[in-house]
Amino acid sequence: MATAFFLRTTLFHTFTLPTKPFSATCFPTKTHPFTLKATKMEGSEITEEEEVGVREKKKIFVAGATGSTGKRIVQQLLAKGFAVKAGVRDIDKAKSSFSDNNPDLQIVKADVTEGSIKLAEVIGDDSEAVICATGFRPSWDLLAPWKVDNFGTVNLVEACRKIGVNRFILISSILVNGAAMGQLLNPAYIFLNVFGLTLIAKLQAEQFIRKSGINYTIIRPGGLKNDPPTGNIVMEPEDTLYEGSISRDQVAEVAVEALIHPESSYKVVEIVARAEAPKRSFEDLFGSIKQR
Repeated sequence: MATAFFLRTTLFHTFTLPTKPFSATCFPTKTHPFTLKATKMEGSEITEEEEVGVREKKKIFVAGATGSTGKRIVQQLLAKGFAVKAGVRDIDKAKSSFSDNNPDLQIVKADVTEGSIKLAEVIGDDSEAVICATGFRPSWDLLAPWKVDNFGTVNLVEACRKIGVNRFILISSILVNGAAMGQLLNPAYIFLNVFGLTLIAKLQAEQFIRKSGINYTIIRPGGLKNDPPTGNIVMEPEDTLYEGSISRDQVAEVAVEALIHPESSYKVVEIVARAEAPKRSFEDLFGSIKQR
């Protein structure tokens, strides 16, 4: 009987998928080029490795990117390896704020008060998520909080829904639901509502987000400080904290980490910093908060 010898030549391909900076359970990942490495073999020895493709970075749209907190969010996103589309009202101001000409940073004109159609065009289908760090500037216009913190946030959510962006992170504030917490006479609640009922405007925007069906994380920080962090982050469920402060750097860190950890999905978290608080991982912090 003739014996047939078959020579089987095998070409091994190593497919290196892009490292996801946040879980697919956080929000659907759009199709991106991935890194393909072709490895040639001679016997059992690797002789050549060639990178054929280049991984594309996740792009995050940041509304209010030149604000005190928004700017820190942009910086931390870039440091974490994200690409950023910075939505600003004043392009010249933004260019002076971000003067390092980072190729991963794109500055675009975006006014949240101009409606969802324009915002959808600016956010674009290349954005994976939106972080809203907008805030009205105190003025004699008592409708300003509603234009920015309420209608502006709603416009952003509607824009996301139009173009299929299913991840939204909002920087809000503790005490937004102060009335239900029995904090009507809390000096902070009174002060923050002096300019056009700011906290009530924020609360109604939060309620819209929660009913929108979009994957959200609402972050309610305590009093915001421009100083570097002096304590560890304390994270509590909604309507829990009624006092305390936190560095804007830590608020930005929580916003960025919310993109990375699926435990943050569909949650409202309140944060302050305390010197005596133990250091905890973000997986632990977000995981300790139950969805409602």
